[in-house]
Amino acid sequence: MSAKANHYDVIRKPIITEKATMASEANAVVFEVAIESNKPMIKEAVEALFGVKVKAVNTTITKGKVKRFRGQMGKRKDVKKAYVTLEEGNTIDVSTGL
Repeated sequence: MSAKANHYDVIRKPIITEKATMASEANAVVFEVAIESNKPMIKEAVEALFGVKVKAVNTTITKGKVKRFRGQMGKRKDVKKAYVTLEEGNTIDVSTGL
């Protein structure tokens, strides 16, 4: 597997919500990332894919909710989010996609 494929495995997709939009005003971008990824892996992937300098990476895991569908119990998957703060002068336009 090539290095570029590994970066795409770490960064799943950008998250576009009201909170993420407010974070972009503070030069930060929010991504859904692989559960097994760590902060150095995320930093390397963002820098390689978007050609920017990363200042800091913060992560959080949102536990999946238990849901009932047609009488069957199920659980949504756990989601790991990365809040990536960029160096001054660097920007990422998440509307263009990966």
